[in-house]
Amino acid sequence: MNKTKAQARDSRVKRLSPVSILPDDLADLAAEVIAANREAGRTVALAESCTGGLVAAALTEVAGSSAVLDRGFVTYSNESKQELLGVSSAIIETFGAVSIACAWAMAQGALLHSNADVAVSVSGIAGPDGGGPQKPVGTVVFARAIRGSEELLAEERFFDSGDRAEIRRQATLVALELLLP
Repeated sequence: MNKTKAQARDSRVKRLSPVSILPDDLADLAAEVIAANREAGRTVALAESCTGGLVAAALTEVAGSSAVLDRGFVTYSNESKQELLGVSSAIIETFGAVSIACAWAMAQGALLHSNADVAVSVSGIAGPDGGGPQKPVGTVVFARAIRGSEELLAEERFFDSGDRAEIRRQATLVALELLLP
């Protein structure tokens, strides 16, 4: 994000609660997401794995978030991705839970099982264990699905901090950005 865009955001978005248990960057971006989606008349749903509900927690730090956040699914295990979001076992077996295919299926499942207009999913390897040569610790995938749209927005990112908390924080920031209209 360029500096002028960040400055503009900071000047128009004020957190409704001055106290947050989250770092300022997460709380401020969550406030922007709530304000922008409220203005756009959109509701959101989340499908989270490696962030373990941090995206939903950031959004619910903002007073009035209930007008925007429909629901969140914390689907940490492969079984929960299948049971709650309808992710096919073939996708997980073929591509893995940390794949564009799985992230896309998670976002679609969150839309299907909610009343939201837009859904964002996040799945990754926060570490310190679980990584490998093909998908090292710090690999995180994201997807956004919009109800009634065939647009595919999915991406893989690599966060090279080596620190579990920092990988989860960065993944939460990306997921929040994807929720901006």
